[in-house]
Amino acid sequence: MAERTSTGLLTMMLEPTPAVAMTLPAEVREKLAELELELSEGDITQKGYEKKRGKLLAPYIPQIQGVDPSLQIDNRIQASSQAILPGSKHNKSRAANTRDERFRSDLHTEAVQAALAKYKERKMPMPSKRRSVLVQSSVEACTPPDTSSASEDEGSLRRQGRLATSTPYQGHGHPAVEHWFNRVIQGSSTSSSASSTSSHPGGRSVTTTNTSAHAALNANAAATALADLMAHTQLDNHSAPPDVTGLSERSSFHGERPQVASVRGVSRSYNHHTSVMETADGVPVNSRVSNKIQQLLNTLKRPKRPPLREFFVDDFEELLDVQQPDPNQPKPEGQQMSPLEGEPLGVVTNWPPSLPAALQRWGTTQPKSPCLTALDNAGKPVYTLTYGKLWTRSQKLAYTLLNKLSTRNEPLLMPGDRVALVFPNSDPVMFMVAFYGCLLAELVPVPIEVPLTRKDAGSQQIGFLLGSCGVTLALTTDACQKGLPKAQTGEVATFKGWPRLLWFVTDGKHVVKPPKDWHPPIREASNDIAYIEYKTSKEGSTMGIAVSHAAMLAHCHALTQACGYTEAETITNVLDFKRESGLWHGVLTSVMNRMHVISIPYSLMKVNPLSWIQKVHTYKARVAVVKSRDMHWSLLAQRDQRDISLSSLRMLIVADGANPWSISSCDAFLNVFQARGLRPEVICPCASSSEAMTVAIRRPPEMGVPPPGKAVLSMGGLSHSVIRVDTEEKLSVLTVQDVGQVMPAALVCVVRVEGTPYLCQTDEVGEICVSSGSTGVAYYGLPGMTKNIFETIPVTSSGVPVSDRPFTRTSLLGFVGPDSLVFIVGKMDGLMVVSGRRHNADDVVATALAVEPMKFVYRGRIAVFSVSVLHDERIVVVAEQRPDASEEDSFQWMSRVLQAIDSIHQVGVYCLALVPANTLPKAPLGGIHISETKQRFLEGALHPCNVLMCPHTCVTNLPKPRQKQPEVGPASMIVGNLVAGKRIAQACGRDVAQLEDNDQFLYIQDVLQWRAQATPDHPLFLVLNAKGTVASTASCLQLHKRAERVAAALMGRLNTGDHVALVYPPGIDLIATFYGCLYAGCVPVTVRPPHPQNLATTLPTVKMIVEVSKSVCILTTQAIMKLLKSKEAAAAVDIKSWPTVLDTDDLPRKKSPQMYKPPTPEMLAYLDFSVSTTGILAGVKMSHAATSALCRSIKLQCELYPSRQIAICLDPYCGLGFALWCLCSVYSGHQSILVPPLELESNASLWLAAVSQYKVRVTFCSYSVMEMCTKGLGSQTEALRLRNVNLSCVRTCMVVAEERPRIALTQSFSKIFKDLGLSPRAVSTTFGCRVNVAICLQGTAGPDPTTVYVDMRALRHDRVRLVERGSPHSLPLMESGKILPGVKVIIANTETKGPLGDSHLGEIWVSSPHNATGYYTVYGEEALHADHFNTKLSFGDTQTVWARTGYLGFLRRTELTDASGERHDALYVVGSLDETLELRGMRYHPIDIETSVIRSHKSIAECAVFTWTNLLVVVVELEGSEQEALDLVALVTNVVLEEHYLIVGVVVVVDPGVIPINSRGEKQRMHLRDGFLADQLDPIYVAYNM
Repeated sequence: MAERTSTGLLTMMLEPTPAVAMTLPAEVREKLAELELELSEGDITQKGYEKKRGKLLAPYIPQIQGVDPSLQIDNRIQASSQAILPGSKHNKSRAANTRDERFRSDLHTEAVQAALAKYKERKMPMPSKRRSVLVQSSVEACTPPDTSSASEDEGSLRRQGRLATSTPYQGHGHPAVEHWFNRVIQGSSTSSSASSTSSHPGGRSVTTTNTSAHAALNANAAATALADLMAHTQLDNHSAPPDVTGLSERSSFHGERPQVASVRGVSRSYNHHTSVMETADGVPVNSRVSNKIQQLLNTLKRPKRPPLREFFVDDFEELLDVQQPDPNQPKPEGQQMSPLEGEPLGVVTNWPPSLPAALQRWGTTQPKSPCLTALDNAGKPVYTLTYGKLWTRSQKLAYTLLNKLSTRNEPLLMPGDRVALVFPNSDPVMFMVAFYGCLLAELVPVPIEVPLTRKDAGSQQIGFLLGSCGVTLALTTDACQKGLPKAQTGEVATFKGWPRLLWFVTDGKHVVKPPKDWHPPIREASNDIAYIEYKTSKEGSTMGIAVSHAAMLAHCHALTQACGYTEAETITNVLDFKRESGLWHGVLTSVMNRMHVISIPYSLMKVNPLSWIQKVHTYKARVAVVKSRDMHWSLLAQRDQRDISLSSLRMLIVADGANPWSISSCDAFLNVFQARGLRPEVICPCASSSEAMTVAIRRPPEMGVPPPGKAVLSMGGLSHSVIRVDTEEKLSVLTVQDVGQVMPAALVCVVRVEGTPYLCQTDEVGEICVSSGSTGVAYYGLPGMTKNIFETIPVTSSGVPVSDRPFTRTSLLGFVGPDSLVFIVGKMDGLMVVSGRRHNADDVVATALAVEPMKFVYRGRIAVFSVSVLHDERIVVVAEQRPDASEEDSFQWMSRVLQAIDSIHQVGVYCLALVPANTLPKAPLGGIHISETKQRFLEGALHPCNVLMCPHTCVTNLPKPRQKQPEVGPASMIVGNLVAGKRIAQACGRDVAQLEDNDQFLYIQDVLQWRAQATPDHPLFLVLNAKGTVASTASCLQLHKRAERVAAALMGRLNTGDHVALVYPPGIDLIATFYGCLYAGCVPVTVRPPHPQNLATTLPTVKMIVEVSKSVCILTTQAIMKLLKSKEAAAAVDIKSWPTVLDTDDLPRKKSPQMYKPPTPEMLAYLDFSVSTTGILAGVKMSHAATSALCRSIKLQCELYPSRQIAICLDPYCGLGFALWCLCSVYSGHQSILVPPLELESNASLWLAAVSQYKVRVTFCSYSVMEMCTKGLGSQTEALRLRNVNLSCVRTCMVVAEERPRIALTQSFSKIFKDLGLSPRAVSTTFGCRVNVAICLQGTAGPDPTTVYVDMRALRHDRVRLVERGSPHSLPLMESGKILPGVKVIIANTETKGPLGDSHLGEIWVSSPHNATGYYTVYGEEALHADHFNTKLSFGDTQTVWARTGYLGFLRRTELTDASGERHDALYVVGSLDETLELRGMRYHPIDIETSVIRSHKSIAECAVFTWTNLLVVVVELEGSEQEALDLVALVTNVVLEEHYLIVGVVVVVDPGVIPINSRGEKQRMHLRDGFLADQLDPIYVAYNM
């Protein structure tokens, strides 16, 4: 954690001071330098580097007993170099070179530092990670990646601290332990969150001095303090630290999803180790999570930068804010630019008529003349190709290709066919022969990269290019062919997306000598295609740029003239010879002028960055073609090379002079090498693009050109495409150099980037367009894009074309400066347009790099791109993190990068991600494959190790928060509805029919007695076990007898009206004791028994229902009775306070003296307790009258008679599930086949098999059961069919629910089991709630449930707008079954309580004889009381008493007819009012946001959202590897922004099964929220979006 001094190995090499220089011979220093570079390039692992380096240095170091030699080296070198520093005379030049010169000028770094100083260190909440995620792979796995520049820092030794962490622990006495504690504590001293007090008992914040650390170890707070620190500090990242804490048990839910998890507000009071104060709403005060959220809120309170304009809000739409241009933004003021002409092409006597003609001339007249020298990786010349050899070898190849390759006696190739050239960068000779061989055979070469694996970045796109060019043959070398991936047959494997290719090896033994009379056709340069160069676009697609023979020749001519090339000159080429400048200078123009090319492979540059300079010196080269990267590398490596001279150079062509950051490399290079003979004027930056070839180049000094220019431009101006030379504001400026004059015979103009290509004004930045004979002619096979790019017609402001010739767009952004010099400020590929302003990716990279990057990220391994989210571009920065950077440091660095970019570019970064070293996709010659990186980011396949999202600052185009309109008065509402011809939205079920035989009974217990006499042996119940066999049955008489026994046992003990808790597993016992209580005049309360494996979360709920319902006695089985009083139970609740517990397993066969007769049907029959999804425990009172009415309604709707059988797979404890289990069979006399849902966990097909076996027509289930069947049996329908499972008997299958119908689930269920005969019309849903457990139920008659599509945006404004299926933002809603007989429903305005019209969204109110009569108690929120059960409309029908369901929905009259012949009114449930989230003044239903989130990535298994202090918190369950956790953060944020216009505040990634689900399969979002705030979720990752 101590700052690493920047002295180290490299100092030693740069400064040959006596102390060190004497000890290390030159060849060792050379080897060390090579190692350095290998390490920085990622060609060698850190471990390998250390091993090799240790070996090299071992002989020169006196061993100290027992100390790792590598450590001594580090100390000695540091000591010696520090001692030497003051007197060193290279000091100044070194200081300039330690930074990444390619990307940074000192000016820029100072600007960044100044910008950062403006921000006081703001505390941002740091994301938290689970420890297992922090511990990344060991050092061996972390190879430093391929950076595109070496740096002294990258290869320095491992510091002492590392050893301690990598040694195994033998216990506390180990000397390393102490050291490790200090490391931990120092590491966290800067932590923004380690300062928050630990949320364990006895926690206190830890001071950072070592002494207190040791003291803390002895104190009992030690464990806690460390646990908290360990949760926050990344412990050196290499090996997991030992768990010294003893607090490592996870407080997650064990194994399975809890059924009803502990009720809100209770979980913590029973939880013995969080002794934390709570605020009023049960949120722990002292909690790490809420501290972080508090920090997040503090950072969000700051005003956003752009002032939000007043938005125009349409009545229906939330409009996204369109950013209006700032009236004060700079506008161009200059004249319209006039096109710029290059000098005419000079006439050259005996200039060859084509390139093959030139080759023929030199091959026959100057055969001994050297053409190309190839070097090996040691820099030794391996082979020099002469012009004679090139001519004869190309001829042989041309003859072989045309005559010796055939399929079925047809020649394989015809002139004009395309051929792929696959040659490694280390073999320029074979490439050149193949290229010219193709030209002589009149074939079209398509040079591409060598594919290394089947999944190279972008290789699929290359395949697409080859396919579209119709390539069938690939030429390659023998060595290269051997290295390609092979299929089993030994053939070269077919790469993903590639066409089938024949591979032909061009080495000597495979080609034949042509006969004497065969001569290749040498023609004049025509407009036929000569070759195709590939190029990758910003989006990642690969295009082939076709270059004609004429253009190739003209370009050679123009380059020869512009560069003043003369015959037989020597030129060194460091660039890729397959494309762009490397090809133009090193393969084509060189042959025109019989020049000698020294080709320096990339692999040699990596080993020895000075190689090109040495070769210039050795061969006295006149010209060198390099990129600024090569200049930068050589700076870092220019050790004691006194004997080098660059005086022979007349031209140093900087091929990427168009990169705005090349200027710093040029300046720094000149500083160092001017002393070695480099003249300043020979540095010639040039600008080119694949489409237009060379656009402009600075001429060599002998041509008498104006002096080079520099411009210091304001970034602010540039972002508006305006050129302003910056004077006052020194922070955000861009310094650019000119790229010389326009090419000979070319006409250049600058046009507007978007829309019609109007000419720019002189002080405006635009895209440079070129019209000349030497540009590419087309994108091969893409006529549409070709027209846009190669046939642009620039026009003046009055719309007149500038010229009659078409222009080619170069994709370079720039302007023409004084002296007709061309300046480039960026490329179209790197252009990011954010809310109307333009930013260049390269500039953002440079700013990020200027934030002291070397400690945390690899140089040159930063990708910047933009993604489109919510109708605007958003900037994403991805960098590779060093393996040794701690979590803390990286986070610090990330927040500073955000501030720097914000300050210098005045633009917010949407997402900043750090990925592990070496994981970004690589481009062929180093660098990052940007489009592939972007693709991975959008697919969620980047696997970052750190993510920071800042949507709050960047997203400024959200719709305006909705203001509530002043309410309209009731009278005008009704008039308005009448005028509009709207009917009031109300509907009712059938009239309750005349009394039938058993309907004279007002009490359900009387019905049972009557049935026991009338039909004693009629079977009522049949309970199945997991095997599908009958576990128990009950006939009318058996049930009556068992009930009597229970009544007899109670009557002596209890008084009439006492409440009795029935704690039974699903089965006959539960039903019998229920009737026993009624016989004895007691009030039964059914309670789900606790789960033996999960007592901690399920038992408190049981305890609470028993207490809240004031039960005086618990009836249960012996097994559960033992469980309630067990030691395990004592850990969860106070078991001494249970009321009397009776087991009913062996009751004596006694008859009760007499049955209790209630005096009036309004008496309480039973209590129905249920935990709502918002975590509220509510018990409702059901009177005898309501109970009978409920049974009668269901009987009529489902046509239930004694001869019927129905199958029920529901929990029997509350709501409709309870009524169907315990009440309906007794009332209607039908037989119920009972399938306890828990049994499905061991046998998923149990329910469906039973339905099939008993030929059931009507069946009920819950969503959880349906989900178990779809997930568990989806792939097994064939097996079920073989077992004769047939579902064609089912007429209605109803899902019992208290929520909006889950269409996706019911549809997939219908689809999957259609194969087993399930009718698609059979599946429907029911709707009930606390005030009335059965409002809708499909039943057997009546029209099928209908589905409508509504606009989700209108829904947020409490409006219903019907749209077509598939329209954007549409949401399908299914009718919740038919309204039951005797039930009336009306839709009321939630605020005015007035009736609403048809298809208006409001609260569903219900009136029916089976409404519950009131809450017994509402635990959790006392406010919801009386008006839930008796409310009246404020106008209209003000007499009827309604109960408020608490659900939003709407009624819609359909075209269908009811059984009664009336038009059918459909009821659509939208969602529970309690669950809705009020955000930005709009109403959101969590399920809608969750559905979007689940769709956003395949690894998201489940999702739940809730709000906390106006922040939206999204919890996702990750079904996949933990490395995917951070991929989800950006995807979740994106999808919620795009589809719901909401900014996610916190993303929490957890394990599957953490989101609690109740027995109906509903998510318990409030429990989840409490668990999150109490820090009990053990999340994999928590991201706080800034």
